Amino acid sequence: MDFSAHLPSLSEPEFIQACINQQDWARRILYEEYYPTMMHIALRYAGNRDDALDIVHESFIKVFKNIHKYHTGTSLSAWMKTIVVNTCIDFYRKDIKNRTEDMEEARNIISFSPLIIDHLAAEEILLALQKLTPAYRSVFNLYVIEGYSHKEIADMLSINESTCRSNLVKARQKLKEYLLNRDKFILKTE
Repeated sequence: MDFSAHLPSLSEPEFIQACINQQDWARRILYEEYYPTMMHIALRYAGNRDDALDIVHESFIKVFKNIHKYHTGTSLSAWMKTIVVNTCIDFYRKDIKNRTEDMEEARNIISFSPLIIDHLAAEEILLALQKLTPAYRSVFNLYVIEGYSHKEIADMLSINESTCRSNLVKARQKLKEYLLNRDKFILKTE
């Protein structure tokens, strides 16, 4: 974040200290600067916009409560993104009531055709992600978007690695089905 754009004479350590001191102006700047990024992440994990808003607000509460733990000079953006992802995982854990997803070992991971992805708007992909179950959506986001390994995801979500792999395969299959059906619908209406 470029603090000089908001207050030319303010350094990052001074800005962070103002946040630690609960200065409303500093918190407002931080919120306004990072809200779009945090909302984008939350929308990928949440089933709907209301849940995403809850996740973002909970994330900001955690940011403001723990801002004293941030080390100036490192990436504030990365630090905050980690908080959002962890909040999404916490939300998933609270939301999931029945973990009866198949435990079968995934053999082949289906990938999307680049042609399908090239023709989609980000909003369409986001809507497709939101149609997935919380379990599939969380594993897909953590593996494909965030780059975590199956072992790391299994530990985060308290599931078996085989369940993680299976959920990823099923998430990709469901997304592929949705996106292919979307293309068939568009071709029929043109």
